This record gives sequence, C-alpha cells and structure tokens, in this order.
Amino acid sequence: MHAIKCGSPSSNIYSHTNTSRKTIQHTHTHTFSHTVVEIRVERENLKSVSMAETGVFEEIIEGDVFKYYTDGEWKKSTSGKSVAIINPTTRTTQYKVQACTQEEVNKVIESSKIAQRQWAKTPLWKRAELLHKAAAILKEHKAPIAECLVKEIAKPAKDSVTEVVRSGDLISYCAEEGVRILGEGKFLVSDSFPGNERTKYCLTSKIPLGVVLAIPPFNYPVNLAVSKIGPALIAGNSLVLKPPTQGAVACLHMVQCFHLAGFPTGLISCVTGKGSEIGDFLTMHPGVNCISFTGGDTGIAISKKAGMVPLQMELGGKDACIVLEDADLDLVAANIIKGGFSYSGQRCTAVKVVLVMESVADALVEKVNAKVAKLKVGPPEEDCDITPVVSESSANFIEGLAKDAKTKGATFCQEYRREGNLIWPLLLDNVRPDMRIAWEEPFGPIVPVIRINSVEEGIHHCNASNFGLQGCVFTKDINKAILISDAMETGTVQINSAPARGPDHFPFQGLKDSGIGSQGITNSINMMTKIKSTVINLPTPSYTMG
Repeated sequence: MHAIKCGSPSSNIYSHTNTSRKTIQHTHTHTFSHTVVEIRVERENLKSVSMAETGVFEEIIEGDVFKYYTDGEWKKSTSGKSVAIINPTTRTTQYKVQACTQEEVNKVIESSKIAQRQWAKTPLWKRAELLHKAAAILKEHKAPIAECLVKEIAKPAKDSVTEVVRSGDLISYCAEEGVRILGEGKFLVSDSFPGNERTKYCLTSKIPLGVVLAIPPFNYPVNLAVSKIGPALIAGNSLVLKPPTQGAVACLHMVQCFHLAGFPTGLISCVTGKGSEIGDFLTMHPGVNCISFTGGDTGIAISKKAGMVPLQMELGGKDACIVLEDADLDLVAANIIKGGFSYSGQRCTAVKVVLVMESVADALVEKVNAKVAKLKVGPPEEDCDITPVVSESSANFIEGLAKDAKTKGATFCQEYRREGNLIWPLLLDNVRPDMRIAWEEPFGPIVPVIRINSVEEGIHHCNASNFGLQGCVFTKDINKAILISDAMETGTVQINSAPARGPDHFPFQGLKDSGIGSQGITNSINMMTKIKSTVINLPTPSYTMG
C-alpha cells in the first residue's frame, strides 16, 4: 500500500513532503550493513511540521509549534517554550508542541470545574448527540490524523487509519451505552431488610465525579484518549487531556474534532508539556476528581501521590501464551506472529512469553520461524509489518534484553539486527527463568520461548510475574482451557487466540502491577460516576396492593 499523503489535493488539510525510504524484506540474507533503511531528509524537511496553514486544522498551529486547547480556544503558552517530538523513523524533529506552565494548568482546571457544573445539567440525549457528531467529524478527517500517527509513533499507515476509525466507533458506542445505563436508576424499599416496615423509599442514580484527568500512552494515543474522553463526557464530567509527547499532535487533531462538534467552552481541555514540569502537578492537583491513566511504571507513582480520587489504570503486562500438546500449531504460530510482532510488539497485550510443552516445541518454533521470515521490515509509510520502535531509549532497552539472553545461552532463531530505532523481529528459543527477557516487558519485536514439561509449570511461570494483564491458552480441550484460565492470575485469558484489547466494549483490566479498576465502555462510564441516594421517609408503612 502507499503511504498516506495528507497533503493531497483531495484533503486540502496538510502540505507534506514525504521522505524516500527503502522497504526491507526480512528474507534478505546479505549483511545487515547492506540492508539498512535509507533515510534521506532534505534540509528544508527538517524544518517542516507537516501541516498546512489552511483547512480545518489551521487554527491549532502557529509557525512550527502546535497550540494547546482550553476555554474553547487554541492558545500559545506564556512559557515561550516548546517540546520537540522526534520522528522514530528519521530520528529528527517532526513536530513541536507547547510547554505549558503550572499556572496555565491551574487556569485549565478552574475552567473545567466551571464548565462541568453546566454540562451536568445537559440532558443525556444532548450529550450523546454531540458525541455522535464528534465521532463523525473524527472519521471524516481520519487521513490527516493517521498521518500524525505515522510520523509521531511510526505506526504503519493502514493501522493508523484503523485506529482513528475505531476511535470514532468507540465514541458513538459510548454515546449509545451512556444513554442506556445512565438513564435508569434503582428503587429500593426498606422492608426487604429484617426488622423494617415499608416506611422508606430509596431512589439511587449515577452522578458525575467532576473533572476527569485523562493520560493516554504513545502506542494508541487517539484510541486510548477517546476511551477515556467518551465515558467522561457522557457521564457529565469535564475532561482534561494530557497526551503523551509521542502522539501529542494526533491527540491535538482529535481534540479539534470535538471542538468542531460544538461542545461547551471549557468542557474539554488539552495541555501539552514536559511531564517533569506539569506531570505531578496535574495528577496531584486538588481540582482533579478522577484519573484515568494508561502507561507503565509511572502509573504506580501516580497512584501513590494522587490521594483520594478514583483511579483507573492499565500499566502493562507480560502476557503469557501457554501451548498444550494438542494445540493446533498452525493456529498458534499465526497468533504468535499477530500477537507478538504487530506494531513491532509495542502493545500492552502483545504475546510476551511463549510457554510451550516440550513435545511440540520444535514443531512450533519451526512454524513461527517460517512466518517471521516473511515479515516486512521498514518504514511505516509503506505499511511494513515491523517499523521503528518509538524512541532510541526503547531500542536500547530492547537491545539490552537481547544481549542478556545471548550471554546466558538463549537460542537466537534469527540474527539480531538493528538500524537506529528499527529492530528486526527476533524469536528467542530455549529461554530460561534466569534471563531478563523471561520476566521483563520488552515492548518491541522480540518474543521469548520457554519450554515446559507440564501445564503446572506454565501456570507457575505466568503467576510468578508481577504483571497480570492478559494471557492465552491454546488447546482443543475446552475443559483444560477453562481450568487453566481459572488458574492464571490475569485480568483476561484468551482461549485459542492471542491477547487483545477489545472489542472496546469488552471489560479490560489487569491484576497485580498491571493496573487498578476495569476499562471497557460500560465499566469506564460506571467508574466515572458515583451513586447518589435520595430516601423518602413515610409516616406510616405503605404497601402496594396490586
């Protein structure tokens, strides 16, 4: 497929100079130095911000720096500073965003509090109507937003478009679900509890929390932003979005779609900046009434500092794939490829360790290796299967795991190859528990295989992890599958399929260090509300006769 060209005449939104790159087939056998990605960036491209001065996104940028959003307006920070966003493929500055100050954060939250009080009085059907409108606008402008994802996080072009469309669908579903579950309450009578007559009627309803702080991760910045924004808004809350640095510009474009939909001034805000300067200030701010965070270890620190506010957190995983002797190995191999290497393994629900019965391990490794050899490696614009990981520090961390495994005797099924942030897919066989890769989350295109001699051994390794997000088991015996699923200490277990988040209305949660609370549209709406009770006291018992 061709890379998305958002500066095409049909879009009239972007002007973009595409760099020329060479797609690399993993099947090449000549030396690594002869198969590097050729990145040619002209001097003027280094100054390019990939945006036009015309179109629906014109107002979100001034010069080469994107603005932040508050009070229904796009503004420049008084700091006069910006934060650079590095293109993972070219490793040069692609975009710049405002470095907001703590004082600006204060003003944003104050505006959010004021707007929320009015929004809470807005009828449910009207909230849903605006969400449907935002979803339609988002999907209409999927191409320019997807282009940002390609440039900011090196997500393959086709997958980037899919993320935006999926996000629009999530918003619409959220609108419909919110109208249903928030449109009904409970009616309780007192005589159902021993010792009471029917002298009390209790009416319960769900009311908003107030200001919700949403912090999505780099790997799904749009989808995991709207998974927080949609539930917050339909429930009557206001929303402050702090996007990740990598993915911030895509989020700003998404916020513009909400702006165009006509939401009230101050209801939605988006602040950008350095986490070291405004991160703790945001999460510890007394005006924040709820925090929804998706990311890594930072979430643990947030949970310790946030105080008495509801938390919704997903903090990663070490998702195990347990393969029994009766498993369909072709199915397993296909799911290891899909689960372990899609988006270069940069997914919380990626297959991160394969625990396979020794008797079928050789056959499975052979099948997986055959599929790894067919993966296309190269730039995201060309829809390659393996694209550069998000940053140099990420690539260095992945390389450290590989070197540790090499030193301790793991079998490298492919030659380790790296060029800049681009790491070729790697299957490691004969991994042992004393290797870092057996326990740590690589967030890259590297999948370890541990050979086991019993199901109990596989379950033990899975449960010994400090993570507990998802896992999967492959077997033709549904009874064994259920028993193993019950024994695995994870928020979700997939049977005969790789771990996955979604469809977006499914519950999504982790145990242990993988998170707090549960996501999924319905769970998120409920989490972003609290129960309000009104009790009617009667002077004498009253019973309906029918």
